[in-house]
Amino acid sequence: MLTPQELDAIRLSVVVGATAVAGSLPFGIALGWLLARYAFPGKAIVETLLNLPLVLPPVVTGYLLLVTLGRQGWLGSLLDRAFGIRLVFDWKGAAVAAAVVSFPLMVRAIRLAFAAIDHQLEQAARTLGASRIDAFLTVSLPLARPGIIAGCVLAFARSMGEFGATIMIAGNIAGVTQTIPLYIYDQLSVPGGLEASRRIVIVSVVIAAAALLVGEYLDRRGRSRLRAD
Repeated sequence: MLTPQELDAIRLSVVVGATAVAGSLPFGIALGWLLARYAFPGKAIVETLLNLPLVLPPVVTGYLLLVTLGRQGWLGSLLDRAFGIRLVFDWKGAAVAAAVVSFPLMVRAIRLAFAAIDHQLEQAARTLGASRIDAFLTVSLPLARPGIIAGCVLAFARSMGEFGATIMIAGNIAGVTQTIPLYIYDQLSVPGGLEASRRIVIVSVVIAAAALLVGEYLDRRGRSRLRAD
């Protein structure tokens, strides 16, 4: 049986991962489509900034988030004064950290999906009277759905395993910001923690595997529907 603290860590991990994916998905679709469809000045800089969290140490990413989103940071102070939102030492800060580190994986999958779409299909929709937005919503977006699903699954799995950036901006507060990786880290610092953390390690593996299996199933189902159409 799982302890209440373990259940809290699992619940927080799922909530943080789901929030990170849901919050970043609209931006991931927009940026993936933009990078796949257009060449513009500064595109290399945008791609570099996009992929930077993949190569930066997570603690460095967390430090930058803390400087930006902390109460003394320009964005953190603005959110605090204008909306009363505080991200430091809060689960919402953990969700932001997870979204930042997983965003490049999401965008990469979505970008590849849009790049694989035949431009002539969109042009055919335009010649039939569809506007650019209508062509995107009725042609491009449905065709890119398998890649979007794959991007969401990758981002969720990465969010579930986020540690370095999370502990910098959200801390390690049991029941508040302590996700599965932080709980395991906390357990390893006490006698007998290695054995005690085995249950939650197994649960985390099961959750990650289930997410990948569901994503693969939805991906295949989406591709089958597209071929049938």
